[in-house]
Amino acid sequence: MKFIPYEVNTGSKNMQIDNKLLDFAIEKELKEPILRLYGWSPACVSLGRNQKDDFIDYALLHKKKIDAIRRLTGGRALLHDDEITYSYITPTSLLPHGDNVDGSYKDISQILIDRFAKLGIELEFGGIKKSSHNIDYCMLVATGADLCYKGKKLIGSAQFRKNGYILQHGSILYDYNKELLKEIFKEDINTDAITTIKEINPEISREDIINLLTPLNIS
Repeated sequence: MKFIPYEVNTGSKNMQIDNKLLDFAIEKELKEPILRLYGWSPACVSLGRNQKDDFIDYALLHKKKIDAIRRLTGGRALLHDDEITYSYITPTSLLPHGDNVDGSYKDISQILIDRFAKLGIELEFGGIKKSSHNIDYCMLVATGADLCYKGKKLIGSAQFRKNGYILQHGSILYDYNKELLKEIFKEDINTDAITTIKEINPEISREDIINLLTPLNIS
């Protein structure tokens, strides 16, 4: 496995790096995965590949000094702020269920399940929670692509596929600003649906999570 250590960049730079890594893997026909860890500065709203942006108040984002970008991967919008983000690029052939979208999410996410168990955080796959209204904020909806702790979503992930390769992004919530999320997404932020590392165990630092995932470069 190729590993790119944690670094903090702007939203546009982060997406540019991931896109280039995917194209590099395809061009070189890499036979091993690439794992990258990163953070965001300034905070940034990312929109899913095909998501409409009519709910976004760009004047508000500008006032709050929050960037906005569009991801290569699908899914709903996220506010990237107090989190650790991972990207995982792999040929589908390396995964037991690489040709199946749901199966490949589980193959990749199992790595996270195994790692977080070392901190005593037992994660499980999410299930689709139906809502009576449209939800723009990704973390309020848990699907089979996501990981939950005691029924609350902790890690939201999304994929993009190209030429036999998968790029999977995932956001690991360390903490969040409920009022800011409500202001941006104009939705009630149900704390029964979301959890964070800080809520699960405030003694676990961001650096602990980064260190937990960093050894994944050792195969």
